[in-house]
Amino acid sequence: MKPSRMIRQLVAKALHIKQLTPDIENEINYELTRLGHISDTDYEALELLMSEMDAGRIRLVPSS
Repeated sequence: MKPSRMIRQLVAKALHIKQLTPDIENEINYELTRLGHISDTDYEALELLMSEMDAGRIRLVPSS
């Protein structure tokens, strides 16, 4: 099975812009659903995103 890097790219985008937008969140959820599983590296990326949000360095942008 070829690993997908989409989740890590989306996390990197959120970290770069310091925001988790509804679009990024929806794309992450879509990829998780599409893949049906989560790799260790994707899990670590999502863990990093959550810890950055908990620390207040990433802002959750509400949907409009």
